Amino acid sequence: QRHLVESGGGLVQAGGSLRLSCTASGSILRINAMNWYRQAPGKQRELVATISSGGTVNYGDSVKGRFTISRDNAKNTWYLQMNNLKPEDTAVYYCNADMVVLGSGSYRGTDYWGQGTHVTVSS
Repeated sequence: QRHLVESGGGLVQAGGSLRLSCTASGSILRINAMNWYRQAPGKQRELVATISSGGTVNYGDSVKGRFTISRDNAKNTWYLQMNNLKPEDTAVYYCNADMVVLGSGSYRGTDYWGQGTHVTVSS
């Protein structure tokens, strides 16, 4: 059963924008953190942005000032607004959450991942 579903990837020219969405479904009891990661060709997976349960936001150095993470807690949904995209942003983007799901056997949270969505930025 897939608990995280993401969308919004695609092909965009340099300088353009995209917005990614991720929605957690199922019997969600708590989301401790909502995150975005990416993995570019030949590179390790890296953290792009994170927002904690308390609303604290952090970004990777390469995207500061260009990307914005936001959330709608009532909908168990979070977003990544990507502006001024660069070819270096080309990667597979993954949403991620530390959350508690009914029946998981954990009340402290476990790690869940979306299926990934491709973002390609052309010059």
